[in-house]
Amino acid sequence: MERSEYLTMASVEASHWWYSGMRTIVAAVLGGVLEPAHRHRILDAGCGTGGNLVALGRYGSVTGVDIAELALAHARAAGAPLARASVLALPFADRSFDLVTSFEVLYHRAVPLESIALAEVRRVLRPGGWLMLRLPAFGWLRGHHDAAVHGRRRYTIGDARRMLVAAGLSLERWSYVNSVLMPLALAQRLGERWRGAPATAQSDLTLPPTPVNALLQRVLAGEAAWLARGGRFPVGVSLLCLARRGADGVADAKEAR
Repeated sequence: MERSEYLTMASVEASHWWYSGMRTIVAAVLGGVLEPAHRHRILDAGCGTGGNLVALGRYGSVTGVDIAELALAHARAAGAPLARASVLALPFADRSFDLVTSFEVLYHRAVPLESIALAEVRRVLRPGGWLMLRLPAFGWLRGHHDAAVHGRRRYTIGDARRMLVAAGLSLERWSYVNSVLMPLALAQRLGERWRGAPATAQSDLTLPPTPVNALLQRVLAGEAAWLARGGRFPVGVSLLCLARRGADGVADAKEAR
């Protein structure tokens, strides 16, 4: 990712509607499988500038890993243990974690083969452990943001299901998210194509005016409430998957329906 994008991320991650909304959505889904009172061992694989480390801390002890030293420099403020490494070679022992999270990481150019990263995730998960995976959705939503953050591809649920099953992980639950605002995202991408590529690609991380930011946060909070009740969205700008490593001796190839 461009250096400027790490600086932007660090400056807006605490308050930007997308980040705060996605944390609310993740909590809504994780709340169905993890209890905050338990001290789970958690790895945020590709922690970026660290905004999710504090939020995940409600579920247990969190460790962050990222390949970018600039990202880790900002993430240190969260106070969690950190390691500089690629998700393709996680520097942890087998069966070290109860939960691994990976948010907008596998689609980067720095991860040319998702299969290697997912094999590493499965290796460091304990039997019965969980993976929370979030990916950008639908190739036709690709835009300037993807170029700015070095995004390699976008995914459908079919893509994600095939990758997870091939890695020996059971897809337990999935939904597209950031769904209500998808028409706006599509309009933005169509506008970008009409205007053509800028000299320097920029991401979508600009912080909007406070009233707009609050309104957009409420939209994603509404999605989180629906997901907490077991709902699902058939389309969206992002794709959220909850997968699990099976117990030893038990097949992992279950598919969510």
